[in-house]
Amino acid sequence: MNTPEESFARSAEPTLGVEWEVALVDPTTWDLVPRGAELIELVHAAAPEIHLEKEFLQNTVELVTGICHTVPEAVADLAYKLSHVRAAADEMGVKLWASGGHPFTDFRENPVSTKESYSEIINRTQYWGKQMLLWGTHVHVGIRHEDRVWPIINALMTKYPHLLAISACSPAWEGLDTGYASNRTMLYQQLPTAGMPYQFQSWEEWQSYMRDQAISGVINHTGSMHFDIRPASKWGTVEVRISDASSNLRELSAVVALTHCLVVHYDRMIDCGEELPILQPWHVAENKWRGARYGMDALVITSRETDERWIKDELADLVEELTPLARELGCAEELALIHEIIDDGAGYERQRALYEETGSWQKVVEATCQEMLDRQPLERN
Repeated sequence: MNTPEESFARSAEPTLGVEWEVALVDPTTWDLVPRGAELIELVHAAAPEIHLEKEFLQNTVELVTGICHTVPEAVADLAYKLSHVRAAADEMGVKLWASGGHPFTDFRENPVSTKESYSEIINRTQYWGKQMLLWGTHVHVGIRHEDRVWPIINALMTKYPHLLAISACSPAWEGLDTGYASNRTMLYQQLPTAGMPYQFQSWEEWQSYMRDQAISGVINHTGSMHFDIRPASKWGTVEVRISDASSNLRELSAVVALTHCLVVHYDRMIDCGEELPILQPWHVAENKWRGARYGMDALVITSRETDERWIKDELADLVEELTPLARELGCAEELALIHEIIDDGAGYERQRALYEETGSWQKVVEATCQEMLDRQPLERN
């Protein structure tokens, strides 16, 4: 069987692209409603230039930026599209909601979008595939050469719990508090092509792996590999898929800023001939679990010698270390919002606190919908 080589498009600059998955809920029951396609048609009728994608679930639309150069540019792009999506939702009588997972909906009552690859995923994965009521924020950053891709991905995986903790907002599932900050993280890895990427050491090793997946039929069944971080060769980017879907643009901008800064930081380390960080696979796996379980209260492994630090201390130091680079990239204010998350709590903490106060996951969804309105991105002159 002949399988074509994967050609990496190569980005001359560390450009940005962001995908934000947003769902529709009923304003009375606060359950999900499968009207995403209808909303997309309304938006396109009013503003044909806006790029929205149908997603795996009929209750979801995906806001996708164009190719951006800075975090403020990407966030402004999303804000513009969100305004049109909100107008269409108001016309339909539904609310917009974003989070890593819905706290009480029944997966059996949420139909999958009509698409052959989606149907094939369900046919192949059965029970676990049917439970994928999960929403994420995906950040693409341009990479100039494929030889840099896997060293950068392996380095980014050492910061897995950092990117997860500040975005974690899926503590509940089917009406139960799971005890996790990000239940989405634990559920999504049940799919056979999802979860942590292998620690490939070169682009050639990745190509060999992808040939194996093509020959064995895996890619034919699933369309692609759904790793937590993966190359997006068509766009010449690394796609970071760790974070839960932020409930608002303010926190989303912090996630995008940290992602952008980390990728550029590691790319420049390569320029300087410095060795990029990498942890043993078992440490990466443990950190992923700790980030999903404890979120902002995680104690994470920071070195190959198994040193540990509290994630909040790690995040505060990361902001300080990366701020000069963030100023250069135009996202210092967005990066600084991580301090706000450290001080005020992440999404899962707000959701859990409100549930403990009210005993109602419906009120949690209602409050999370309101966050999309209240927590606006930074105002800029």
